Amino acid sequence: MLLIDTRKELRNHLSSLKKNESLGLVPTMGALHIGHAALVKRAVQENSVVVVSIFVNPTQFNNPEDLENYPQTMVADLKVLEKIAKHIIVFAPTVKEMYAEKVASTTYDFDGLDKVMEGAFREGHFDGVGTIVEALLNLVEPTRAYFGEKDYQQLQIIRKLTQIRNIPVEIVGCPIVREANGLAFSSRNERLSKNNREEAAFIYKTLKTAKEKFGTESATDIMDWVTEQFEANPYLELEYIQIAQADTLEPIVTKENNKKYRAFIAVYAEGIRLIDNLALN
Repeated sequence: MLLIDTRKELRNHLSSLKKNESLGLVPTMGALHIGHAALVKRAVQENSVVVVSIFVNPTQFNNPEDLENYPQTMVADLKVLEKIAKHIIVFAPTVKEMYAEKVASTTYDFDGLDKVMEGAFREGHFDGVGTIVEALLNLVEPTRAYFGEKDYQQLQIIRKLTQIRNIPVEIVGCPIVREANGLAFSSRNERLSKNNREEAAFIYKTLKTAKEKFGTESATDIMDWVTEQFEANPYLELEYIQIAQADTLEPIVTKENNKKYRAFIAVYAEGIRLIDNLALN
């Protein structure tokens, strides 16, 4: 495994590779878990060369405490990657390496994709995501880049980013990987107590019931029902529940047979923010 921490060294190494080799990129913020591993495994299967970036991006955190508490587990992360494949290139730059003297986001027009759900509660978050993803795509110039559907809104925004910036890359969305109890794998899960990690299974359980209801009940009634379920739960606090079109992320108004919908949810457990989503049809 090759560990690189500067843009120049990464550029030089990638330029030395055969031009006809396919290149996969898996951007991460470290604290790797089974969900990340699934992305990397797919990238390894589909590409000759794979770059995994490990970079905790400060501009996508609108809560300084959240940034400060984000786990940094480089030694463990490298062990996870080494078990997957020996030839993975790990790019682990410093903040100064990626942002030089000014740590600031680019402002994007994501055509409204960034104004709903996560964007409504995390101001500037997607500008931060777009800034670092654009920098990585331009640096690595991958054939394909891999992102998990747990952050489905982010996935759609990154697809929009490649369109507005004309970046020639295939964005590959990969299914959510879940713990045995249904909780979506997340680096934040490690901060939960054992009891609340089990209680958080209620999130996925509620989404599955919402999916069952979607065939016969209105979206408004379903969202009201989800809100009532969380109001009665002493362990979890609902931030939002939204049913939206899968492609545009526009909140549902009237259900249309030819459109795909997903339920999006954000919940607090012990002050730790958890998100999830599920296709409804």
